[in-house]
Amino acid sequence: MIEALAFAGSSLDKAAGDWLAGLGPVQEEKIGPDVRGLMLGWAGLRRFSPAEADRLHQATRFAAAPLAALTARTSLTTLLEAYLGRRSAAQVQAGALGRSGGETIRAALLCADLRDFTALSEATEPSLMIDTLDAWFDRVAGAVHAFGGEVLKFIGDGVLAIFPVTSTPREACEASLRAVAAARAGMAHLDAARRTQGLPPLPFGVALHFGEMLWGNVGAADRLDFTAIGPAVNLVSRLEGLCKSLGHRVLISGALAAEISTKLVPLGEHQLRGIADPCAVFTLPRD
Repeated sequence: MIEALAFAGSSLDKAAGDWLAGLGPVQEEKIGPDVRGLMLGWAGLRRFSPAEADRLHQATRFAAAPLAALTARTSLTTLLEAYLGRRSAAQVQAGALGRSGGETIRAALLCADLRDFTALSEATEPSLMIDTLDAWFDRVAGAVHAFGGEVLKFIGDGVLAIFPVTSTPREACEASLRAVAAARAGMAHLDAARRTQGLPPLPFGVALHFGEMLWGNVGAADRLDFTAIGPAVNLVSRLEGLCKSLGHRVLISGALAAEISTKLVPLGEHQLRGIADPCAVFTLPRD
């Protein structure tokens, strides 16, 4: 990490000044500069005097260790968020390392997966299949994050994401709809690129629902995982499974439809496997 104090946008050559850098000692077993440590730099409009240079080198010695700790924490946060998501990463860093009752979240839920993934994976080289999945996840996760949502899980070729209620249910539900529109646009662009390479398009299905879910740390004593459970999670998963049989890429539950003003096309009530009550199902116009 390099901390540089720029001088009003002027280049070093233009300023005819000075640049001083130093390596800070951040290894406990070693006192003195270490190439594995932190580099700090200062820029000036004139040459540093020997006394000034000495003071800056001393500042390096004192500043390097706390800055290295800050850098390590930032790196850890980035790593945890990449593997766990923002919500789970924050809980882990806050000390939520044991099995617990979890957190109840009120949110719009999004569940999506690729159609005929098994057949596609059987006919595709594993390395190319990984590239395909990465491209698919990039489009969906990118759209979710762009509109304030969070991906909770990648499950095979499936994605479970939420748009938590931070203001009103309507805002969360409309954000989920905008994410679906962005994901569809991204997939249309990806399919066009695949066609130029002689590859088939990637059909997919997406379901949206609104409700409460429990998000918590579960598992064995020595192997934990954050997971989402509850009737809302079950419903959105079962609803997504209807996309193929109903012939629509996007299905929306009555619970989410009731929270938005967007005009939807009703598809009637459907009995979802394992769900006691029938679910009113809607889709988007021209889907």
